[in-house]
Amino acid sequence: MFKLRSEYKPTGDQPEAIKSLVNGLLEGKKTQVLLGATGTGKTFTISNVIASVNRPTIVLVHNKTLAGQLYNEFKELFPENRVEYFVSNFDFYQPEAYIPKSDTYIEKSAMMNMEIEMLRSAAINAALERKDTIIVASVAAIYALQDPDEYRNLVIYLRRGDTIKRKELINQLIEGQFKRNDLDLAPGTFRVSGEIIEIAPASTNEVYYRIEMFDDEIERISEVDPVTGRSIKQYQVLPIFPAYSHASRHEKVIKACEAIKEELKERVEYYRNLDLPLEKELFMILNPLENLECVQVLKTIQCISMVVNLERLRLLYLIIFLMTIY
Repeated sequence: MFKLRSEYKPTGDQPEAIKSLVNGLLEGKKTQVLLGATGTGKTFTISNVIASVNRPTIVLVHNKTLAGQLYNEFKELFPENRVEYFVSNFDFYQPEAYIPKSDTYIEKSAMMNMEIEMLRSAAINAALERKDTIIVASVAAIYALQDPDEYRNLVIYLRRGDTIKRKELINQLIEGQFKRNDLDLAPGTFRVSGEIIEIAPASTNEVYYRIEMFDDEIERISEVDPVTGRSIKQYQVLPIFPAYSHASRHEKVIKACEAIKEELKERVEYYRNLDLPLEKELFMILNPLENLECVQVLKTIQCISMVVNLERLRLLYLIIFLMTIY
C-alpha cells in the first residue's frame, strides 16, 4: 500500500529502531518513543515504519513550521501515496467575549486562510477515501471535527448514466454547504447554466467539475481546467465531498436546535435566579437559533458544534509523535 521511494537504506541504529517500533505496533503497544538528535534521520526511520505496517498515519507536531517541513519531506518519500497537511486555518482569531461590568460585548473576529482551508478539506477527504494516507498535522487536529459518519452521509456520488433531478442535485449541494455563485466559481461554490452544473470542490482551486445532464440523466462528468475551460479528463463515478468540514444534514441541525432551546431556558433561569440581568439579556439577544435553523450557518457562539456533533471524530490512525531534541 505505502511505497517508500529513497536512494538511501537504513543504517547504524536505524534498522534496530525500525524493527523495535514495528514489533511494538504489531503487539498493540499504545505508546512508543523514538529518540534522536537533530539530523539523525528520525523522519526516514518513521517512514520505514509506516511502509512496514501499512496503516493510515497521522503525524502530530507542535507548530506549523515543523508541520510544513515534514509535509514536504513525506511528499518526497511517498510520491505515489496521499500526503496531506492539516493545521489551523486562521491567520488571526479573536474569540467572542462579554464583560458584564461594562456591559461590553466583543464579537468574534477571525481571518481565515483559504489555501490552508483547502488543504484541510483535502486531508479530511483523503482520510475517508484512501487508506494509503499520511496526514501531517499540528495540534489543531486534536479539536473535534465533524462526526465522520455524518460527513460521509453528505458525500454525493455522481455516476454517468444515473438519473437525478437537477433541483434535487442542487439541494444536495446546498445541504453540503456549497454556495451558488454563477459569477465567481471559487472553492466551495457551484453554478448552474441550463442543464450544466459546475462544481468547485473545497479541497482545490486547480480544477472544477462539470456535470452535463439531459432529461435528468447525467450524460458526462468532466474535470475542467479553470483557466482554459478545457476538459482534462472524464469520470464514470465522482464523489463530491461537502464544502465545509462541519456540515450537517438539516434534520440533525433542527434536532440540535431543540436541545439548545432547552439549555437556553436553563441558562436564562440560572442568571435570573442569581439576579444577573445583563447576562440573562445577553443570552436572549444572542440567541442564534433562527439563523441556524434557516441557513445552517452560525457566525458566533463557540460551543454549538458540540451539540450538533454528539461524538468526536474517531481517528482510526496510528498516532506518531516525532520528538525533536535540540
